[in-house]
Amino acid sequence: MSLKTTLDQWHTLQAVDQAGSIQRAAAVLNKSHTTLIYGIKKLESQLAVPLVQVVGRRAVLTEQGQALLRRAAPMLEQARDLEWMARQLAEGAEAQITLSMDHLCDRGWLYPPLSRFMARHPGTSVQIRETSLTSTRNAVEQQLCDLAIINVPMGNHLAEAFGTVTMVPVVGNQHQLANRSELNNDDLTGQTQIVIRDLGADEQAQDVGWLKAQQRLTVDNFDHAWEAVITGAGFCRLPEHLLAQRDPNQFVRLNLDGGRRYQVPMHLVRPKLARTGLAANALYLELMQEAQTRLEADNDESG
Repeated sequence: MSLKTTLDQWHTLQAVDQAGSIQRAAAVLNKSHTTLIYGIKKLESQLAVPLVQVVGRRAVLTEQGQALLRRAAPMLEQARDLEWMARQLAEGAEAQITLSMDHLCDRGWLYPPLSRFMARHPGTSVQIRETSLTSTRNAVEQQLCDLAIINVPMGNHLAEAFGTVTMVPVVGNQHQLANRSELNNDDLTGQTQIVIRDLGADEQAQDVGWLKAQQRLTVDNFDHAWEAVITGAGFCRLPEHLLAQRDPNQFVRLNLDGGRRYQVPMHLVRPKLARTGLAANALYLELMQEAQTRLEADNDESG
């Protein structure tokens, strides 16, 4: 079935409704007064419905015209979005970009700038992939992503400071270590340690940090580790930003001599270097602007 009407006709009707007169609508659309009148009359003829009437000196839509325009408005918005997307693609903006994020990173740092980016770039989709240890390194070295949030800077890749994550040893409030006022290395050796699996290839997997406990419970991510902690399965070092979102009555921070906390600096890199696309660079700038504000605030507090 062929369509009787065109997007341009509905756009004209919308312009008349917004301008309040055919003369002003003609100026906005850069068309002649006669052309607009002819176009509206033709649309009314095609639909067999009166769309515009003159009230005083104003051109207003009839009830039928208003009802039809309400249905046409989303269609016009979608058409504008398609044209915007086409312009972005013509300029070289990517239809999709990938951001890899080391599992230590605070997710709260990511989504505010990402939301702004997606509002400004409706033609670009974003994939987020969580990495750890070797998979973080591989994402950068093998250029598997457009942007990467990493911990340790890598050779031949410039990196910008993105934030600092503090790791804290904790147990569930029912664990046998929960009531100990002071602990040392030997106290942990006989306990079960909850560790996060290296998400890279098994043959490249690496271990990081203190891992001298006689028994380990290995999980895929910190969400699993948290569940294990609060059920009393063992002790674990968890990011402080994750603990801030949890019920403080469910866990106890361990007063561990020489290991109460350690910090991991996070960095933002562009693995593809000069081949980074327009959209990826735009997201990079959004992320760095947010990071700069956050880092300055942290410096003010520490000062």
